Amino acid sequence: MKRALFWFLPLVLFASQAFANSIWIIPIKGAIGPATSDYLVREIEEAQLNGVSVIILKMDTPGGLDSAMRDIIHSITTSSVPIATWVGPSGSRAASAGTYILLASHIAAMAEATNLGAATPVALGGTPSPPSSDDGEEPTKPNDDKEENNYSDKVPAKTAMEKKVINDARAYIKGLARLHGRNAEWAEKAVSEAASLDATEALELNVIDYIVNSPEELISTIHNKTVKVNNQDLTLSLENPIWVERIPDWRAELLAVITNPNVAYILMLIGIYGLLLEFYNPGVGLPGVLGGICLLLAMYALQMMPVNYVGLGLLLLGIALMIAEAFNPSFGILGLGGVVAFVLGSVFLMDSDLPGFQIAIPLIVGIALFSVTLIVITVGLLVRIRKRKATTGIEAYPGRLAIVSDDFVDGTGRVQLDGALWHATTDEITHLKQGDQVTILNVKGLTLKVKPNDRPKG
Repeated sequence: MKRALFWFLPLVLFASQAFANSIWIIPIKGAIGPATSDYLVREIEEAQLNGVSVIILKMDTPGGLDSAMRDIIHSITTSSVPIATWVGPSGSRAASAGTYILLASHIAAMAEATNLGAATPVALGGTPSPPSSDDGEEPTKPNDDKEENNYSDKVPAKTAMEKKVINDARAYIKGLARLHGRNAEWAEKAVSEAASLDATEALELNVIDYIVNSPEELISTIHNKTVKVNNQDLTLSLENPIWVERIPDWRAELLAVITNPNVAYILMLIGIYGLLLEFYNPGVGLPGVLGGICLLLAMYALQMMPVNYVGLGLLLLGIALMIAEAFNPSFGILGLGGVVAFVLGSVFLMDSDLPGFQIAIPLIVGIALFSVTLIVITVGLLVRIRKRKATTGIEAYPGRLAIVSDDFVDGTGRVQLDGALWHATTDEITHLKQGDQVTILNVKGLTLKVKPNDRPKG
């Protein structure tokens, strides 16, 4: 027993040392959305369970959703594992939401030729415009001697709601900057003035901690440095680190696909039309099963994204009107109204101005044109059907031939048609006898109005 422990304890110590020196590199590339936040939160939790020494977030992002960003920052600020955010390689950026995450990290680093900033909430109206003075003078322009990137036009906040959003974002980013002793004044400008900096300027203004060009250089730089983690000083001992490149798992990949607004939009349409087809023609099975799965996936994706419920209502109304046109043709009135509601609802569906979280206009136009084509075909078929003469029923009797079964007296008598006897009348003076052929003019109740057949017998 003692001999077994003698061999086992070194293995345990070696394993614990290996975990203590492991460095996880987690990529953040592209727009930050629900899939990104879900993946990063799970990765940080797993890193804490595995006793990872340092997590490096390798960032290149134009920004993203506020809710996803705050979920990531909450995981960073409560993590027991030091988290270093590195904006790299050269040419990368940490714009908008990326700036908040960078400032919230225990270690903030950038590669050369990278930039950060422009953290104004996008929902306030897009591109900042220069401030105007009360007396109508031109806005003050930057001095040519100043750094160009240190100047940025202030973003106007006109409504009370916009002011609330701006003030909330300013307070939030200042708190994140002060958490690790960084430049809170510039952080406030990144929100109120949409200011941006490159890596060199960010280091000079104490916005970031280091400029390094690779994760390996970052680890060698922060070795034996002390950082504050959960309000406690922690000295990083990172000799002989074990590098682990983390790869998004199947869940992260699936979420990244279905939380794409275009994919969620298509899934929702497939789900709705699939269920309608199943209800219209029950027993087929495949449309119902496929529609149910697609609709549930779309609902799961949409509840994670900023959905405008007015847009969703218009979208559903448009689909309902187009379906009503198919089942109760109105010569296009319901259908065209449905297309208009459908297009407006599709445009307003995503309550975000971020390009990565908008439904593509070509997709909306394509589906709308397809719907219009179906409506035009439906209306055209309806017009052709209504112009076509009846081939069955009483409406088809005029023009047909009948045989006189009883002699006509005073313009009345009986005729035989399709094996049935009918009362018949005629305005003709000619006396109709049994066996004569007559042509039916019209039907009134149970009486046929006829005339002598003037067509040559074949």
